[in-house]
Amino acid sequence: MTATTDGSTGAMPPRAAAASDTAGTTPETAGVHEAAAHAVQRATDFLLSQQDPQGWWKGDLETNVTMDAEDLLLRQFLGIRDEATTRASALFIRGEQRPDGTWATFYGGPGELSATIEAYVALRLAGDRPDAPHMARASAWIRARGGIAAARVFTRIWLALFGWWRWEDLPELPPELLYFPKWFPLNIYNFGCWARQTIVPLTVVSAKRPVRPAPFPLDELHTDKDRPNPPKPLAPPTTWDGLFQRLDKVVRGYRAVAVRGLRTAALNSATRWIVERQENDGAWGGIQPPAVYSVIALHLMGYDLDHPVMRAGLESLDRYAVWREDGARMIEACQSPVWDTCLAAIALVDAGVPADHPGLVRAADWMLGEEIVRPGDWAVRRPQLPPGGWAFEFHNDNYPDIDDTAEVALALRRVRHHDPERVDRAIGRAVRWNLGMQSKNGGWGAFDVDNTSPFPNRLPFCDFGEVIDPPSADVTAHVVEMLAVEGLSHDPRTRRGIDWLLAEQEPDGSWFGRWGVNYIYGTGSVVPALTAAGFPGSHPAIRRAVGWLESVQNEDGGWGEDLRSYQDAARWSGRGASTASQTGWALMALLAAGERDSKAVERGVAWLAATQRDDGSWDEPYFTGTGFPWDFSINYHLYRQVFPLTALGRYLHGEPFAKRPYPEAEGG
Repeated sequence: MTATTDGSTGAMPPRAAAASDTAGTTPETAGVHEAAAHAVQRATDFLLSQQDPQGWWKGDLETNVTMDAEDLLLRQFLGIRDEATTRASALFIRGEQRPDGTWATFYGGPGELSATIEAYVALRLAGDRPDAPHMARASAWIRARGGIAAARVFTRIWLALFGWWRWEDLPELPPELLYFPKWFPLNIYNFGCWARQTIVPLTVVSAKRPVRPAPFPLDELHTDKDRPNPPKPLAPPTTWDGLFQRLDKVVRGYRAVAVRGLRTAALNSATRWIVERQENDGAWGGIQPPAVYSVIALHLMGYDLDHPVMRAGLESLDRYAVWREDGARMIEACQSPVWDTCLAAIALVDAGVPADHPGLVRAADWMLGEEIVRPGDWAVRRPQLPPGGWAFEFHNDNYPDIDDTAEVALALRRVRHHDPERVDRAIGRAVRWNLGMQSKNGGWGAFDVDNTSPFPNRLPFCDFGEVIDPPSADVTAHVVEMLAVEGLSHDPRTRRGIDWLLAEQEPDGSWFGRWGVNYIYGTGSVVPALTAAGFPGSHPAIRRAVGWLESVQNEDGGWGEDLRSYQDAARWSGRGASTASQTGWALMALLAAGERDSKAVERGVAWLAATQRDDGSWDEPYFTGTGFPWDFSINYHLYRQVFPLTALGRYLHGEPFAKRPYPEAEGG
């Protein structure tokens, strides 16, 4: 059996009663403690009430209206758009429009051109007239910012499907890309898995260049309808942009001379690649965008809508729909049951729920059943590594991720399960797999090893967000924390990860957050990992982090950070309206650093207790999750529940695991 850091095995050790003892505290502190205890009880009851009978949790995963617009465009392209779906989707899209006529990609954010264009076109499909006031405001704003010509490539691809944009005016993406060897700088495995799953089907679409009859013109979205795509000068050839722009011209020229047999073989290879990666639920990678493009690609390759692959794919897309009480239909870009379940289990145990509570045992049973024990795309880089991890979604066996695997292991270790040997075996496989997925620099990415090539992001085609998967501080921290809990703080591989984290600390004391917003998330991940590995609160890196968190605490006692910190860190790092999840992250870091009795922690706990709703939940319209920094933002609806509860639980009961001193940690 695998030992925890205090030498015990199986479930986490019982909590120390002294951690919640209020003796010797001031009346003010005692009042905060009492409010926290009351908040924890209500939050625990609420979170347990949200559990599915099968054992999992899943909150809504809210992104932006491009998901809804592209769902309608797909249905229009396939000839299956119906009135009820269109009406419900349009109701949601209209409800997200800002007063200036635009659509943003996150709550409170600025209008975004591509999202506004796609939302506008979707509402045109729904029958909204272009001269209606809300539509006229949108089209005027679009024209003022360059019209369709200034939109991202993905938006123009959707428009090209209906002849609203010329295929000739889009970057070329040949299917022969699949034949590039793994050592070649632009082979498909140099792209992050989310980009890879999207690009392969789009090579088929790019080669076929389909055009369906447009149901209406879009002249009102061009700055000049007679010159919809005015020529732009190329960047200097000595720049990366200039080089890749000229490379795109070469690839365009290749289209005219492509050997027919090779092109046909490449299209067939892409088709097989897509079909082989369809999951048991009919989707691809558990993500809506690759599923949408895969359905289009297969349809273009001759798969009719009644084919089992297509039928399963279309049925899977309906499962991304969330129907709201007002009749609106919101499309989730993805679903997060594994992530939500492990975080919920951690929160509940840290809040004092008994480790053998039936709900926690059901959650552990469900998580154990979700373990992926077959190779996926990650094995291209690690062919000898035995599998053993978890994905984010219900079904995504091709792409388990390092972050979920670490957090599931941390969750399972907290539960007193009736089959501890089964738990130990699963965690053992997770530890082995995560260690095998460490990148050369000592850090961990989310899905792949050493996915750090600088070239994919330079392609003219790749303007939709991050397309590579380099190591990040938040993922690395979660792995280090898991390894520390499993008694591996002193393992050379763990120490390499810790060294990487220390080198990544920002000058102000924070850490960048790749998968959460932003520096608060990174810091809230790293500090608990370092202390779990044995770093004392007096370590210089931790003191700098504490100082930074205290410096960015809001006057109301909470913490918040706007997504604009991804574009302008100097102005926005750690700055924004207080949110429950970000306050939870900050408190988790401060508590791990030994600051339980500090004024900052007291004010943060008081803010969480004061802003809790009567039903035990918190409200959080702000987006605190990250898909692509700045380009794709996420509001995980369960974040507002699990992270405040985790922080409040640790405030009341102390840190969940004992720690061993880390060698030379005092020296910094």
